Amino acid sequence: MTMKLKLDENGHVVVQDGKPVYVQDDGKEVAFDAAGTVQTISRLNGEAKSHRERAEAAEGRLDAFKGIEDPAAAVKALETVKNLDDKKLVDAGEVEKVKSEVSKGFQAQIDETRAQLAQANQNLASHMIGGSFARSQVIAEKLAVPADLVQARFGAAFKVEDGKVVAYGQDGNKIFSRSRPGEIAEFDEALDYLIEQYPHKDHILKSSGASGGSSGANGNGGGRHTAGSLADCKTDAERVAYLDKVGKQ
Repeated sequence: MTMKLKLDENGHVVVQDGKPVYVQDDGKEVAFDAAGTVQTISRLNGEAKSHRERAEAAEGRLDAFKGIEDPAAAVKALETVKNLDDKKLVDAGEVEKVKSEVSKGFQAQIDETRAQLAQANQNLASHMIGGSFARSQVIAEKLAVPADLVQARFGAAFKVEDGKVVAYGQDGNKIFSRSRPGEIAEFDEALDYLIEQYPHKDHILKSSGASGGSSGANGNGGGRHTAGSLADCKTDAERVAYLDKVGKQ
């Protein structure tokens, strides 16, 4: 896919909110915000730093067990050496007992460290993805549903890889940036793409404001709370019910 600058009738570059506008092959116009992109990356890296450090600390505890493929075999070797120096005090039965107890202790420490590492990675991913939805300008400016409902619908498309939030399309491939060809799309750009592909996007986009009320949307239909559009919903509960109804159609 190629992009070219949008020019006005005088051959000057069209600028939107101080950003040059590019036109894609499919006619979609994208305002390239270089400064905003750099600031977003810097902010997300800062937020992820403390979580990454905790994950690295947990992973570091596993380094103490590097080279020990079989804890039971390591214990057996230690006990063999001990028996050579203290064979009068420890009989064969005691060696087996001690070996079993130490082996269990090693395995318990390894399992605990692995569990802590997995939990740290899970917490990091949850924080980064959830925070991205909560701060999204696309949700705030374009959608008529709150961030938690948007995350419930599109959250599965996002993963954390190498400390960054990455989005995947329905084809299973990573979503790349239109304004920065060859690079992975940042969160808002990827979310905007997913929304464009969503078959029921008209039900979650904000109303254009051209009309104040559709038929049956103002509660005059016998007391029923069935909204004619998402913009007519007054509460989160009504929005959830409406989206559930649309999803089943």
